[in-house]
Parts: sequence; C-alpha cells; structure tokens
Amino acid sequence: MNLSYWEYKTWLSNIDFTVVGSGIVGLNCALSLRNNYPKAKILVLEKGILPQGASTKNAGFACFGSISEILSDLNQHTETEVVQLVQKRWDGIQLLRSTLGDTSIDFQQNGGHELFLDSDQNLFQNCKGQLDTINGLLTPVFASKPFVLTENYFKFKGIVKKYITHTFEAQIDTGKMMANLLRKVQQNDIVVLNHITVETFSDNAEYVSVKTDNFEFKTRKLLIATNGFASQLLAERVKPARAQVLITKSIKNLHVKGTFHLDEGYYYFRNIDDRILLGGGRNLDFKGEETTDFAETELIQNKLEEMLTEIILPDIPFEIEHRWSGIMGMGNQKKPILKQISNNVYCGVRLGGMGIAIGSLVGKELADLL
Repeated sequence: MNLSYWEYKTWLSNIDFTVVGSGIVGLNCALSLRNNYPKAKILVLEKGILPQGASTKNAGFACFGSISEILSDLNQHTETEVVQLVQKRWDGIQLLRSTLGDTSIDFQQNGGHELFLDSDQNLFQNCKGQLDTINGLLTPVFASKPFVLTENYFKFKGIVKKYITHTFEAQIDTGKMMANLLRKVQQNDIVVLNHITVETFSDNAEYVSVKTDNFEFKTRKLLIATNGFASQLLAERVKPARAQVLITKSIKNLHVKGTFHLDEGYYYFRNIDDRILLGGGRNLDFKGEETTDFAETELIQNKLEEMLTEIILPDIPFEIEHRWSGIMGMGNQKKPILKQISNNVYCGVRLGGMGIAIGSLVGKELADLL
C-alpha cells in the first residue's frame, strides 16, 4: 500500500508508543501509557477486523481458579507462588471493574461452581478433604473463605450431589467489556488501526523499525500484547491453545445461573441471555488444539453437545445457534511473561486462559515496565 504524505504525517510519524494487539492486555496497556505519558502519541495495531485471539471470544468468566486447579497448581508451584497467582487474578478483576464500572461489563457475582462427574468420586473426596487447607491458604486474598460446599440445586445429571463453589467468582459480558474498552481508548486520543499485521521489527537503539503487511514506520517504543500469537513475533515459550465454544438459542425459563467448571476445568459453561454458553474439550486432542487456526472440530463439538444433552440440560430441548473458537496463550508456567525484550521492545503475553482475570493488570504492568 502506497500511503500519502498526509496519512504518514497524521497517523504514522513521531509515534512514541506502539502496542501490538487490541485485546484486553493491549488496550489496558495503551490506557496506562496515556495515564503515565499524557502528551504521548500512542498507536495500537490489530490484525483482525475486531480484536483477534481470545479477548472477544472467551466465555466471560471472572474466575480465580477452581479448587481442583488450585490443588493441581500446588503440585507444580510453591504455596507462595499459588497465592500470588490467585492474588493477581483478584487484583486484575478489581482493576477491570474500576476502569470500566460494573454496569459497563455487566458484572454479576453469581458464584463459580465446580462440578464432579460420578466417575470422579475420588477427585471430589480429595478436594472436599482439602477445603479447610485451601480456604486457609486463600483467605488473605479474599478476606474470607472462598470455597463452600453447595447442593446440586440446578439438577444436573451424572455428577456428584454437591458442588464446591467459589463464592467470589462472577461473570461478565465480554462484548460490552471490549466495546467499552475501545471507546475509552479512543476517548483518550489513542489511535487503533485494524486489519494490520506486524510482520517483523528491528530495534535500532534510538527507535524500532516496524514492518507490517501494509506499510513500514518507526516508533520509539514497541509493546507486544499478542498472547497466543506471541511466537509469531517473539522467541518466547508461548504455545497457542484453541478453545472451542458453542451457545444455544434462547431457552424458556432457563433455571441455570452462574459459572461452572467440569472435568477438572476442561469444560466450562454459564448462563447468558437465557442461553447456555459451553466451551472446552481441549483435553480430547491437546496436539490438534495447539494451533492458531480459528475453526471447530467434529470431535469436540459433538462432545460439547453430548454434555449439554446428558449433564447440563437433561430432558430440556435446546438448539445450537452459534459456534466459534478463540486462541489462548499457554506455557510451562502459569505466570505471564512480562519482560523487556531489547532496548525499546517489551512484551506482556502468556495469560494461561485467565485473560479476563489478569488481562487488565498485565496491561498496566506492561506499560509500567517503561
């Protein structure tokens, strides 16, 4: 693309900060940069027509970790590291709420319930036996005990008769969140250019040269917030992980309310607009889902429909209205990668499937690296 003098002068000259990725991390990074540098020229580049990746494709869970996930994490991390992870998630949600307000994200604290299949009796008994220990570990984060036992009052089938509920977990409207984030960014005189793919960059000590699929330009600082797509630009240990999702048509008198985790968190569902949104199944084909391709597979979609029929909505007729997928960023550790890559290049990636919870905080911390 041959840009005019006016286009370069207006949008692509004298740029102080360029953020790659207009997801929850990138937009919060841009807002924090504006707060830290009121007069700076800030540009955000997004390769999708809408924010691509997971920020507009997730399930809208404001979650902090189910009890089985916490116990699993304790096998690979110290108690201090696990508490720090949960604290970051909690702090991230509070930052998101304060940035946009609860109404703007449709924040509803209906609790998060972990369900256990009848075949997972041993896992349930282990989690139940560790309730006091985990509550004691996490009470300093939430200022009270987060986990409680609750009855199966939504009448799901094929599961243990009790849930282990995280009373502080909530749900949000992902679309409202991102629309209001974009609106706030634009109100703060930050330019967002969509359908622009960054192909390469080089740090020249004084500035960074950036080559996109449409033009080349210079920026004083480059901040990369592409999460699951990070390996396309950076030599960091971030693996893409596709998450497949479906949503039903409206169900009359839907009785389900809250967020739910099933099968050690590999499946998750919630109510939204009198519908059930259900996602997961990555454990059916880990290698196949380690991709940046947006697609759905028969294997996983059939399993999701089976779970709706046999567990979540037994004896309740439903129709599937829409299916989609999002790309998360995973790694051998759950801690996000926040670092300076070179003199003028920084990154905030690998959110580990917890983008809603930690995305706002990671964006702020990325900006603060400068």
